Amino acid sequence: MSNTIAVLGSINVDTTYHVERFPQPGETLSARDKSSAPGGKGCNQSVACARSGAKTYFIGMVGADNEGKFMREAMQEDHIDTSHIGIDELHGTGTALVTLDANGQNDIMVYGGANQAMTTDVLKNCGPVFDDIDILIAQFETPQAVTLAAFKEAKKHNVVTILNPAPAHKIIPELLQYTDLIAPNESESALITGIEINDEAGMKKTAEYFKKEGIDNLLITLGSRGVFYSTASGQGLVPAFKVKAVDTTAAGDTFIGAFASQLKTDLSNVVEALTFGQRASSLAVQKMGAAPSIPSYDEVKAALAEK
Repeated sequence: MSNTIAVLGSINVDTTYHVERFPQPGETLSARDKSSAPGGKGCNQSVACARSGAKTYFIGMVGADNEGKFMREAMQEDHIDTSHIGIDELHGTGTALVTLDANGQNDIMVYGGANQAMTTDVLKNCGPVFDDIDILIAQFETPQAVTLAAFKEAKKHNVVTILNPAPAHKIIPELLQYTDLIAPNESESALITGIEINDEAGMKKTAEYFKKEGIDNLLITLGSRGVFYSTASGQGLVPAFKVKAVDTTAAGDTFIGAFASQLKTDLSNVVEALTFGQRASSLAVQKMGAAPSIPSYDEVKAALAEK
């Protein structure tokens, strides 16, 4: 049975330019195509949670504009509770400009807008949410001060907190004290800790670093190599599924949301949940777009059943 999850985070409208290769500095290239779709790390993760079967709430902000209306309606189509998405009258809805090359790799420029203007006021009236949820997920496309306040409240309700520190920033030390599980990718991990993830020794050293900071549970996503995990019950590497990627946008977000949807709150099934998340991510990268590429629970289970 899936969890009940709240995602605190960013909401963006993604505009993707499809190119053969990335431009050099000062160079102008023609795009083969252009498309727009729902995105933002928070939104993507909530969609992955919902499509993986979790009852899902979203806590965030959009602007008083057409993009904000579009995003709320898109999330509601995935049965995400959007009643705690506030309206910012002064800042526009977040947007992202994605450049996607022929190999499925991307680079992304983000305008934070209402996401970055968010304050702790967004948490008002969220008491019933914290009463209902098993897990709270947050990222770094919204202010850390809001995440800290939300994690503090979550711990009062015995909610498991998952921090996806992306994009990597210096972390408010107090935030780590309220984080049950931290899930960076390998480059984010290195930026935060100063420890390069070149081998298993580096991964274990990183786990010790976070334990000293008060976090006993760590995931490091390693792209095609899989995911390293370290919990109270053990450490290990869950391999990735080998597929041909056409668009890696939202691959990590799909993994986080799908993983969280299946994770028991005592983390006793971490390998099983990681495998589910990895399979969901492998399906997402075979389709175009951020939220549109995220698979359903049935699609993931069918793919897992394949030999």
